[in-house]
Amino acid sequence: MNRRNFLLSGSGAVMGSLGVAALLREPAAAAAQQSFPYKLTDAEWRKKLTPDQYDILRQEGTEAPFTSALLHEKRAGIFHCAGCNQALYSSKTKFDSGTGWPSFYQALPNAVGNNVDRSMFMVRTEEHCANCGGHLGHVFDDGPPPTGKRHCIDGVALTFAPKADA
Repeated sequence: MNRRNFLLSGSGAVMGSLGVAALLREPAAAAAQQSFPYKLTDAEWRKKLTPDQYDILRQEGTEAPFTSALLHEKRAGIFHCAGCNQALYSSKTKFDSGTGWPSFYQALPNAVGNNVDRSMFMVRTEEHCANCGGHLGHVFDDGPPPTGKRHCIDGVALTFAPKADA
């Protein structure tokens, strides 16, 4: 092998690994590029949130399936963003998807936003809080009627407020 072929094959291997690494990494927070009403600095977010909440809400991480305390929450009430307390989902739209994450077939009006997520060799719909931009999870087209949507949400990204009259 001559020097030119050696250098070309080495640079090709490096470029290939960078391409694979880019596809596998967590997506660059698309929501972070947008402007939201509720804003904190990174240092303020780190102080406000637990490490797990920060990882999911601000770094687009994912909690392990079947670990959320909210997975089996069945009381009437409202699920809120753990970052800014925005009301996101009614318990009336929650269902057991069997996936291991709290799932809803519909968000409250104007509560969430969506971005295209091209990480992990696939294209998905990422969902974030419309108030603070915190990553919540993903939306899929395999949910129940009436919407046919499954909002698959990380429980760490949520808090729950039971209805006072329930």
